[in-house]
Amino acid sequence: MGHAAIAKMRRMPMLAAAGLLAVVQATVQAAAADGGDAPKGAAVSVLKATKACFDNTVEVSGIVLARDETAVRPDRPGLKVAEVMVDAGDTVTAGQALARLTPPEGGAITIQAPVAGTILSSTATIGAFASGRGEALFSIVARNEFDLVGLVPSAQIGKLAVNQTARLRIVGAGELDGKIRRVAPTVEPNSQLGQAFIGITGTARLLVNSFGRAVIKIGQSCGVTVPLTAILYDPDGTVVQVVRAQRIETKRVEIGLMAGGQVEIKEGLTEGDVVVARAGALLREGDPVRPVVASN
Repeated sequence: MGHAAIAKMRRMPMLAAAGLLAVVQATVQAAAADGGDAPKGAAVSVLKATKACFDNTVEVSGIVLARDETAVRPDRPGLKVAEVMVDAGDTVTAGQALARLTPPEGGAITIQAPVAGTILSSTATIGAFASGRGEALFSIVARNEFDLVGLVPSAQIGKLAVNQTARLRIVGAGELDGKIRRVAPTVEPNSQLGQAFIGITGTARLLVNSFGRAVIKIGQSCGVTVPLTAILYDPDGTVVQVVRAQRIETKRVEIGLMAGGQVEIKEGLTEGDVVVARAGALLREGDPVRPVVASN
């Protein structure tokens, strides 16, 4: 074998090694070009913090009472009930005849409704005697006006004011609208509860002493909001996890009002921050993640 052939055979392994090195370098460069240095963490569902408005409310519970209960009696004693013309629950007009009474000397006296409204109760019985000082023959809910008399903790009663609107749910009558008519100036010393008188609007038939609840709107607050699922609670307060440069950052926040699964962020976030939609204890500060926009 000649010297030229031997030299060629020696060069072949060197060329093969050089080719393999070139392939490796190309692969490394391609990986770097494809973002090989980017974090390769777990996929997390994210969304942007947005702005929304929340109603500031106070909830109270209580019972339905007649706003003005008018008692009907004869103006003289010694009268006997001869005829009863209405029953409890009847709606009457002002001046409507309620009963006919007979005096000892004969004749008849008609008892009339002094106001329009609903007969709340009646003790009129044919043959019984009636008196101006005895038990009332009839009690009328004047003008069919009712209040929900609600009990309010002392810490919240100062937030209530006349004419604030309310949404009520009354047992047996469903949902109704109302408005604060009066707020008691004192609270009961032992329970520390005060009274709010909420006028009930509408024509629904109400039962005195029935139970009800009211949600009273005392104002509105607008600001940054996130889902309640994005909030984490720790011994030092509340935090939200945000994603910046594909890594987790923990932001301490101050929360405010809540409604419909959303919570107001009063401090700590700005509109547009990318927030982990369902924050969890498995994510730590600086963890690499792959954010996936949550569907609405």
